[in-house]
Amino acid sequence: MGDSKFISFDNMSLQSIDEDSELIPLLTPEDEEEMNRENLPETLPILPLRNTVLFPGVVIPITAGRDKSINLIRDANNGSKVIGVVSQKDEEVENPGIKDINALGTVARILRVLQMPDGNTTVIIQGKKRFEITEILTEKPYLNATVREAGRDHTDQETEEFRAIIDSLKELALRIIKDNPNIPSEASFAIKNIQSNSFLINFVCSNLNLSVTEKQTLLEITSLKDRALATLKHMNVELQKLELKNVIQSKVRSDMDQQQREYFLHQQMKTIQEELGGVSYDEEIQEMRIKAKKKKWDAKVKDHFEKELAKMQRMNPQVAEYSIQRNYLDLFVELPWNHFSKDKFDLKRAQRILDRDHYGLEDVKRRIIEYLAVLKLRNDMKSPILCLYGPPGVGKTSLGKSVAEALGREYVRMSLGGLRDEAEIRGHRKTYIGAMPGRIVQSIKKAGTSNPVFILDEIDKLSHSHQGDPSSAMLEVLDPEQNSEFYDNFLEMGYDLSKVMFIATANNLGSIQPALRDRMEIINVTGYTIEEKVEIAKRHLLPKQLKEHGLTSKDLKIGKRQMEKIVEGYTRESGVRGLEKQIAKMVRYAAKSIAIEEAYNISVSNEDIEKVLGPARLERDKYENNDVAGVVTGLAWTSVGGDILFIESILSRGKGNLNITGNLGKVMKESATIAMEYIKSNAESFGIDPEVFDKYNVHIHVPEGATPKDGPSAGITMLTSLVSLFAQKKVKKSLAMTGEITLRGKVLPVGGIKEKILAAKRARIKEIILCEDNRKDVTEIKEEYLKGLTFHYVTDMSEVIDLAITNQKVKNAKKL
Repeated sequence: MGDSKFISFDNMSLQSIDEDSELIPLLTPEDEEEMNRENLPETLPILPLRNTVLFPGVVIPITAGRDKSINLIRDANNGSKVIGVVSQKDEEVENPGIKDINALGTVARILRVLQMPDGNTTVIIQGKKRFEITEILTEKPYLNATVREAGRDHTDQETEEFRAIIDSLKELALRIIKDNPNIPSEASFAIKNIQSNSFLINFVCSNLNLSVTEKQTLLEITSLKDRALATLKHMNVELQKLELKNVIQSKVRSDMDQQQREYFLHQQMKTIQEELGGVSYDEEIQEMRIKAKKKKWDAKVKDHFEKELAKMQRMNPQVAEYSIQRNYLDLFVELPWNHFSKDKFDLKRAQRILDRDHYGLEDVKRRIIEYLAVLKLRNDMKSPILCLYGPPGVGKTSLGKSVAEALGREYVRMSLGGLRDEAEIRGHRKTYIGAMPGRIVQSIKKAGTSNPVFILDEIDKLSHSHQGDPSSAMLEVLDPEQNSEFYDNFLEMGYDLSKVMFIATANNLGSIQPALRDRMEIINVTGYTIEEKVEIAKRHLLPKQLKEHGLTSKDLKIGKRQMEKIVEGYTRESGVRGLEKQIAKMVRYAAKSIAIEEAYNISVSNEDIEKVLGPARLERDKYENNDVAGVVTGLAWTSVGGDILFIESILSRGKGNLNITGNLGKVMKESATIAMEYIKSNAESFGIDPEVFDKYNVHIHVPEGATPKDGPSAGITMLTSLVSLFAQKKVKKSLAMTGEITLRGKVLPVGGIKEKILAAKRARIKEIILCEDNRKDVTEIKEEYLKGLTFHYVTDMSEVIDLAITNQKVKNAKKL
């Protein structure tokens, strides 16, 4: 056994023999009868195999890697040498249990255990008979189970039909060995010398190129005749694949020979042309001259092209610089110099396209229509640099396609996220192999016109490294006063970008370089209201998902109330990206029901939504009644839109310490300190006993401590919470506020008003307290967003307390 060889039979292990060597071991019918007479033990240690199946009579080597397997082999080799071998259902499972292994396997005898040089343990085992696991007794130190015989392989081996099947099996095996160059011809000798029919079937099954699941299916077939027929099917498929593979290889070899012949002929022709005094690249150069005549470039560009073309003619085509020069001239003639697409000045059509593709976004649409109107009147103007700024998923990027269609221009998109090489913008100098133009020039070449709509996506995510600062390289691109002569290092000439309509998108203005931000016109794209999200879902998201999943509007209908339930209960965002994912789940459920012919409700109900999406999960931005003193509802801005937060305060006996928790930033901690000092200095005005500050500790907490919070928006909220706590008066219900305070009690304005108002509406807030200076921000918001809300504008903290504290007349706070 130690000298036996294992060769590949369709990527599986196959025992081989030489004519002068001993069979290893090819079972005879007598051996098979003796093996069947052996009694099956009542219990067996179970060895799970990851990627193979053991058949009765077959000898295979196994490499043991798991500790359990190594312990099992060691104990069995020292004892009866009989084990139970089963295959795993999933080879990735590291510690398989009863659910992870197949119930039917093969009793095996350990023939030899080898310690390999790399430290692994290899065991050679031979299958005996099939068994079935009845019960797992123990799982440590390895699996032990009670077993029973699975039924002996049975068939009438003397029938003509069975003998014909065996002959076909041998014939196909020999043909596969012959057609597969990876299998040595000695393998056919092993097939011819197998005397036992059952062993022949099991031997071929073991060495077929099949998955573990397919081999397990063959092992579970009790009838030898049925197992042989199933094996024949797999062998026929394998033989067809081999024949097709050989035909393809023959054809490819023929094609390669033809290509080599053509290459040598071209080389000979080139040599003949050079010997005759001609230039072999005349045709290529002439083609460039023809293209150049059609270009609308000025005299300066034309002279430069002629100079570079003459340089290429003088070059030896074999040098590396020749290919660089050719690529440079190819770029020159392919760029759309002074070629512009004609703008469409139908403003009503443009408005219809923008309204069709995007619901809401009125500021952006108005700005595009204004641009078209001015362009129509002047017929020539430098394109503006627009920057759409807002949270993810509100439609900033997709707006570019609609703008391009409305203008009748080509559309180009360039993603800037993570860009850190300045050469990506300005290009490489053409002094070395691999030089390329920048992505700006490449995109203009791809568009085919010099006035496309150019989307600069995620401009706030530009990075920088030792290879330069791309955001600084963008300064020239996005400056209407400079980009008429944008210089690309590879092009080595200025290119006019002034007619390109650049539209940048960003999620965070703070990370954009100030000089770059100054060159752009910022348009704030805020979040959507619930009503707007419902309309967007009905008009765009649901039809899109139905189309992508092969359904129509007749297959699934989601009503307005059900859509509102999805928006409120399963999404928490300013945009609609998460909403689209939830709608996609509903559509997939309908598609699955149709595919398996299962009944479902075409018109979705609330119960259907909870069945598919689960119980509503996102209720944390809902208003909670202020049932106790010291709890106030605030409004905050986040990267995904507005949100509400609750500020809680409690008293405990102590020495007047102030504790602040909730993962707050420096600004919010300072706001809490200012609020506390302001109350101490105005305690009498609020009806608070000054001695309480020395006898009690104050603890301020903002829930959801895992989320970092910071910003100048919670000053009046913290002060109201503390006054409510010390006065033991509850804050008015359905009231929220936002604003910063000073030590003198003045209320300062804050930003993100629209997002905060949308968050208040989602949370069913009825009244909002804002700084008087924020009144102008509210007037810019659509009336429909403000429906159902009452606004109180204040300038001093005493006004906030009067409005917020229920059933309490608080005097005006005296000013320091």
